[in-house]
Amino acid sequence: MLTHFVPLSSCSSLLADYQNRVGSKFGGGGVARADETAIDRRERLRKLALETIDLAKDPYILRNHLGGIECRLCLTLHTNEGSYLAHTQGKKHQTNLARRAARDAHDPNYAAQLAAQAAQKPKVQTKTFIKIGSPGYQVTKVRDPVTGQLGLLFQVHYPEIKEGIKPRHRFMSAFEQKQEVPDRNWQYLLIAAEPYQTISFKIQAREIDSTEGMSWEHWDQDTKTFSLQFLFAQK
Repeated sequence: MLTHFVPLSSCSSLLADYQNRVGSKFGGGGVARADETAIDRRERLRKLALETIDLAKDPYILRNHLGGIECRLCLTLHTNEGSYLAHTQGKKHQTNLARRAARDAHDPNYAAQLAAQAAQKPKVQTKTFIKIGSPGYQVTKVRDPVTGQLGLLFQVHYPEIKEGIKPRHRFMSAFEQKQEVPDRNWQYLLIAAEPYQTISFKIQAREIDSTEGMSWEHWDQDTKTFSLQFLFAQK
C-alpha cells in the first residue's frame, strides 16, 4: 500500500511535450506511445478479469510470504491481484492452460496428483512487522556530463533499519496505484525497507535508460543510507 507521495514539481522541465508530436492535434494530448498503449490494454484486461474471474476458485494462484502473488501454472511472480489477473488473460497463461487441459485429458490421474501435492505443501505465513514511520530523504536533479541526459538521485536514510535488511525499489505505473486518479504522464518510484513505511516518489512517465552504467544503486551499511540514481533515456 502506498503511504506517502512526493510530487517532484521541481522537475517540470523534464516533462515530455506530448502536444508537439507528429500527427497530434492541438489540445489532444499527443499520440500515444507503444508503451502507453500497452498499459491501457493491460488495464482494460485487468478490469475485465476482475468482473469475470473469482480468484477464490483459481487453482493456480499462490500468495507468498512477502505478500506477492505467484502463478503456479506459469511460475511467474506478480505484485498484486490486478497484475495477476492481467497475466491470466495473456497469451502465455492461455497457452499453458490449453497444454494442461490436453495433459489432463490424456492422463486423468495427473490432476489428482497435483491436488494431493498442493494439499501437502505447508502454508507460508505472511511476514508482519510494526512500522515506525517514513524515512528521511533527499532528491537531486543530475545530468550526465558526456551524453547530457537528465536524471534523478535519491538518497534515503534508514538509521533504524532491521538487521540484515537491504532497501528495495521498483517503478510502478500510474494504473497500478489506487491513491490518485491514474494519469499516463506520471509513474511512481517505490522504496521500501523494514520497519519503515514504503515511500513513493511521483516522477514523469519517461523511459529509464537501462544501459549499463547509466543507473546504479548503493546501500551504505555505515551511514544507513540507500542511494539510487537513474537517467532518462534519450529521445
